[in-house]
Amino acid sequence: MTCKGPEKRRADDGRLMQLTAQGDLGAFAEIVRRHQETAWRIAHRFLGDAAEAEDITQEAFLKILAAAPRYRPRAAFTTYLYQVVSRLCIDHVRKKRPQTGLDLPEIPDRAPGPDKILLQNDRTRRLRRALDTLPPRQRLAVILKYDEGLSYQEIAATMGTTIKAAERLLGRARAALRDRIKKSK
Repeated sequence: MTCKGPEKRRADDGRLMQLTAQGDLGAFAEIVRRHQETAWRIAHRFLGDAAEAEDITQEAFLKILAAAPRYRPRAAFTTYLYQVVSRLCIDHVRKKRPQTGLDLPEIPDRAPGPDKILLQNDRTRRLRRALDTLPPRQRLAVILKYDEGLSYQEIAATMGTTIKAAERLLGRARAALRDRIKKSK
């Protein structure tokens, strides 16, 4: 299936889910191929651990496969995927106390000097520590907004809340992050 834009892809994803519900595992494989990187990226940013993110991603797609007969495309498939991954991440954090101080993958400047690298590593560590201390819903809102680029409306749909509540979550998260990063200097 060739996609010519977000609307076409949305329709294709919905059709692929219908085919999956009818037992077409090839259609499901296409859904996984299209969206596994996004699912892993959200889980990894939330959990800070590549192996745990992989586990969450696999579990999310297993849940989606099991729920395929009940899937109704009320919104974009990605919104549904974000909901499944988000719930699994929050449940995982509730079961296991989050570790602080995990490093995010380093993405250095094109030609940084050693001083820039040290500064960037320090900032990344401080941000990761501060992000880990946020309540799970605030952490998720930050990841969806700044890592995934979702709108407030998409965040609200993903988290099952109102747009105003999503805005407040992000506002509280930004304030808490600023405060915690200042204290860690």
